[in-house]
Amino acid sequence: MKRIWAPWRIDYIRSAKPTDCIFCTKPEEGCENDGDNLILYRGEHCYIMMNRYPYNNGHLMVVPYRHVDTPQDLATEELAEMMVQVNLCLKVLAESMFPDGFNIGMNLGAAAGAGIKDHIHMHVVPRWVGDTNFMPVLGDTRVIVEGIQVCYERLKPLFDREAGRVPEADGADAEGREPPPASA
Repeated sequence: MKRIWAPWRIDYIRSAKPTDCIFCTKPEEGCENDGDNLILYRGEHCYIMMNRYPYNNGHLMVVPYRHVDTPQDLATEELAEMMVQVNLCLKVLAESMFPDGFNIGMNLGAAAGAGIKDHIHMHVVPRWVGDTNFMPVLGDTRVIVEGIQVCYERLKPLFDREAGRVPEADGADAEGREPPPASA
């Protein structure tokens, strides 16, 4: 008999399961709880959070604040911001984790694999050559090589920098923006 130990899963197993939509309630808890809620970035219409039960290290989700179950119900501004935030995820993940590629997508409805089917969200999953090996194929088990809080602490300053909340380097202004390049 094979045994694979995953002691961190006991917290999930023993925890009370939410009855409310976590994609609605987590951002409502306020910015002071963003670390606990794994929220990395807040925009006007959407926000970026880490997946607490990731498919891979750095698995992010772009979530509209509005509770809808299909992108067809989003306004143009919401759709546009969602894609801008997907690009932001790509930039930050490329800079911090050096993946070889990405999976990006939505699971619409339970039949498509949506764990939370009533509130759409876009997955952004960094991938590396060889990250799918015998563990998920034969053992139905994922190996996540970095703790979720460690990953959050690595990504959060980069999202803050992109939001203009943290100076990037010498020469950056108070909002963290670099001066424009000198004209030739």
